[in-house]
Amino acid sequence: MSKFSIFGELWAFMKVRKKWWLAPIMIMLVLLSTLIVLTQGSALAPFIYTLF
Repeated sequence: MSKFSIFGELWAFMKVRKKWWLAPIMIMLVLLSTLIVLTQGSALAPFIYTLF
């Protein structure tokens, strides 16, 4: 299995089950996790963590 197979499975689940409301939630989770990973250890980290 490749790393990105989970995204294919999620897309197929949303397409078959008509769970389109999950898409914005998943997009926001990916964006927030990317933001946290990229700012880890930088001078911006204390300001990012105050948002949560």
